[in-house]
Amino acid sequence: MAATVEIDEENGKDSSPALTHNIGNSNMGSADAANLNPIASPIAPGANSFEKWQLLHVVDMGTSSKIENIRVWRSGSLGANAIHLTNASISDYRGEAKYRTPTDDTSPYAIFPMPTSIPGSANLGIGGSLAGSLTKSGSSDFLVHQIQTTEAALAGSTTVMNYSYDETA
Repeated sequence: MAATVEIDEENGKDSSPALTHNIGNSNMGSADAANLNPIASPIAPGANSFEKWQLLHVVDMGTSSKIENIRVWRSGSLGANAIHLTNASISDYRGEAKYRTPTDDTSPYAIFPMPTSIPGSANLGIGGSLAGSLTKSGSSDFLVHQIQTTEAALAGSTTVMNYSYDETA
């Protein structure tokens, strides 16, 4: 039996965060909320979305002995006047980000372009390292990401978040 894995999201003040397990979407918007409705909380042209603070969470290892090599990317286009930034990076990974209250100011963590195809190797760590692994239930480092727009941005872009990892039986 394969491992049971979900994507979780942390929201709220860093002094009293709320963790939502097994989120239904990674929609970005003008509110700090899991399972966000982007129509109710649109990103205004020239503004940023709130940061998303998400985790790949191994709920149950099943018959697997190790989870490693986590890769995240998005497919689909945002258009010319928006960028999707992240802390996930193959070459400049800065280690584990400690949760802090999400902001719609320019993120100090989400500074690298979100890959638009599967990375060749891990770009999200475990325990602060891209070479990290899980051998029991637990979570990856936080994936921090944010959409930033210019005044010329248009509404309506849709992309898909993708996650990949290696699972050893």
